[in-house]
Amino acid sequence: MAGSRDDRRGPVAPRTALVFASIGFGALLIFGLGITSLLTSSDVIAVPGLGELPGVLSVAGAVAAFAGTLWAGIRRDRPSYWTALWTAAATFLAYLLCAGIGALFAGHGITTGLAVVGQLATRWFGLVVVGTALVAAWGGIALVRTRSRRPRWPWEGEDEE
Repeated sequence: MAGSRDDRRGPVAPRTALVFASIGFGALLIFGLGITSLLTSSDVIAVPGLGELPGVLSVAGAVAAFAGTLWAGIRRDRPSYWTALWTAAATFLAYLLCAGIGALFAGHGITTGLAVVGQLATRWFGLVVVGTALVAAWGGIALVRTRSRRPRWPWEGEDEE
């Protein structure tokens, strides 16, 4: 029923929108990084002998930062689409930070960690992270803000809800 929910919010609860947006972000991020690697014929992290740890930590940190920042924005009464910009910025910074920390945990020095962060920040992969976070955050905010209902066939009546 339309009157049973808060009129300032859409039909999707903020927690549900957060789950959908975060899962969508993670999937799009992995897909986007893979396609970008394929198109540019380069590795996401092009440091020999580093292993998988920096990549795993950077994606996990990016998803965590995405979810935390988006949650801070969509739990309000009327979430703003500007939250998508803050979410993208926090996600990008967390991605870089976690990649550098991953390089340190992989047994390489701080110089290698800074080189990984510099590569990710200045190549296409950083743009993929920012773009994916913007799209997924906008989608999560739209789920909470939109006041539309499900599609209906012309013959469905109001009494059938």
